[in-house]
Amino acid sequence: MKQYLLSIYQPDGPTPPPDVLDGVVKKLDALNADLKAAGAWVFAGGLHPPSSATVLRAGDGDTLITDGPFTEGKEHLGGFTIITAPDLDAALAWGSRLADAVAPLPVEVRPFAG
Repeated sequence: MKQYLLSIYQPDGPTPPPDVLDGVVKKLDALNADLKAAGAWVFAGGLHPPSSATVLRAGDGDTLITDGPFTEGKEHLGGFTIITAPDLDAALAWGSRLADAVAPLPVEVRPFAG
C-alpha cells in the first residue's frame, strides 16, 4: 500500500460562516469515519492561516527566521489528509470524496516518494 497526501487549498480571507462550515465539518467527519473503517486513514488535520507560519532558512552557518508564509498567494494549504491506498485510482476515489466534502475548494492528490 502506498501513502498519498490529499491537500485542501483554500482562498485567503475570513472563515466561512457557521451555517456553511457546519455542513463541511459533518461531511469531513463522515468521510474520516469511512476512511478509518476501510483501513485507509493515517492522519488528517486543518491548519491555522498562513499568517501564523514561521519560515526557517538555513545558510552560512546560521538560520534566518521570518514570520508569515514564504510565498504570497491567493490560496494556501488549509488542511490535509494522509491515506493509504493500493493505487492511484483508489487514492483519487478518496480524493474525489474529499473534494465533494469541501466543495468548491480544490483537492490535490499526491503520492509520497519511496
